[in-house]
Amino acid sequence: YNTSMTQVEQVVSALEGCGGYATFSELNQYVDTSTWGTKTPAASIRGIVQTHPKLFYRIVPGQWGLVSQRRRIEGAGADCRNREYTHGYYQGLLVDIGNAEEYKTFVPAQDRNREYQHRKLGDFATLPKIYEFANSRLMRKAKTVDAIWFNDREMPHSFFEVEHTTDIQNSLDKFFELQDFNSRFFIVSARERLRHFKDLLGWSRYAEIRKRVKFYDYEKLQRYHAAKLAERECAM
Repeated sequence: YNTSMTQVEQVVSALEGCGGYATFSELNQYVDTSTWGTKTPAASIRGIVQTHPKLFYRIVPGQWGLVSQRRRIEGAGADCRNREYTHGYYQGLLVDIGNAEEYKTFVPAQDRNREYQHRKLGDFATLPKIYEFANSRLMRKAKTVDAIWFNDREMPHSFFEVEHTTDIQNSLDKFFELQDFNSRFFIVSARERLRHFKDLLGWSRYAEIRKRVKFYDYEKLQRYHAAKLAERECAM
């Protein structure tokens, strides 16, 4: 990049190189912040796109585009919005956060080849196979959960189900089966599905787990991931 560019111009240039739009993970990868003099470049990039509405606009949570190319980007529609925001992307965020929190992380065998930040999920998850913490019936359920954090005692600390396009009820059924463990349960999905989640959790069959299952929308997850990334940068 041109060393005479301002920080804002560098972000614009990076977006142009990505086709006019990019996720924060892509911007963190392509913007050269080595001369910025900041210990938290990810936070700086986020601040730039959020405070220059004449240059940048939010496409979906965590993905930003150039205002100058908005018409073309919106014409691309779903192809643009779904470039990075796959089921595997959100699994990757969960694994990345879990690793930062110093948990052992697991994703199902069938998901290990999914992509996250241009690498396989299996490269991020620290456990090649799940800890055998229960009987065979419960293990069959646990092995299909989208992401699990394990503590130092090799017991499940948190279970996460990413409901990108699938039925939330199936995930609640898994959590119901796994309720006897002292674990946290999370449904991760689009904010628009919160009402449906609450309606399902109101069913009498889920009364025993109702207070334990939490809903995490995609935007909140990305904000939490960005905060963890900033913490990691400060510690370096």
